[in-house]
Amino acid sequence: MKNVVFIPNINLGNSRSEPYHYSVKSWKNWCEKNDCELVEWTEPIMDPNKFPIIYQREWVFDIIEYNDIDYDQVLIVDADTIVHPDCPNFFQMTNHEYSAVVNNGCFEWVTRSINGWGSLMFPEIKKPKVWEYFNTGFVVANKIHKPFFKLIQDFYTKNVDRLFEIRNQEKFEGLALPGVGQTCINYLVKKHNVKVNLLPERFNLTDLFRKNMLHIPGNSWWKDELIFKNSGYVFHFNAIPQNERHVGYWMERTYKEFYEL
Repeated sequence: MKNVVFIPNINLGNSRSEPYHYSVKSWKNWCEKNDCELVEWTEPIMDPNKFPIIYQREWVFDIIEYNDIDYDQVLIVDADTIVHPDCPNFFQMTNHEYSAVVNNGCFEWVTRSINGWGSLMFPEIKKPKVWEYFNTGFVVANKIHKPFFKLIQDFYTKNVDRLFEIRNQEKFEGLALPGVGQTCINYLVKKHNVKVNLLPERFNLTDLFRKNMLHIPGNSWWKDELIFKNSGYVFHFNAIPQNERHVGYWMERTYKEFYEL
């Protein structure tokens, strides 16, 4: 019975998934070094136009068990990540608790998401604090959390139309509501009293652009090098403004520098 790294890598025909094979290869390398099993999920179980992939990934245990894979713990990780070759085995740091990493990025975004979704969807639940709001692009869970994942599934199934309505049509203090699934899960762990074990930021280093770790020609004053490579173990290429060096560029460059040079 091994620990599993589960990567949703669904091609929706919009070219977004093109660089994700670099993520899969990096995690394959890590799994081989740490005696874990990699599961790349490539086929949606429902129509993504009606039920987004970010919701469907909460069926992770159903997907794994349907494929007759025995497991201990499971990391559900976003496909826009690259893991460092020297990343230690974080499965040994979870205490077999639901584990994640604080979303240390744009605090305006996080605060707006917490306040907006709390007001419109979770008015009865105490709002998460900014310093405990976690990013769902790196979550470790195990069999004892299956009932909680079933509650998440039920929530999405029951509220999918309302979630679309809020995200696409409603505003909070004049601004759109970001976050959707991520913020909903931050509320649901509170609603259902799920203990969250917060791992160090180095296991999901997000928002690299705002941390001034991505060299953008004409914008950056530092050398054109991967200055972030010794700042963490899992690099999450999210929240990068559209420019000539977008997600695909950084994933390819980071993978090749870590694994091919």
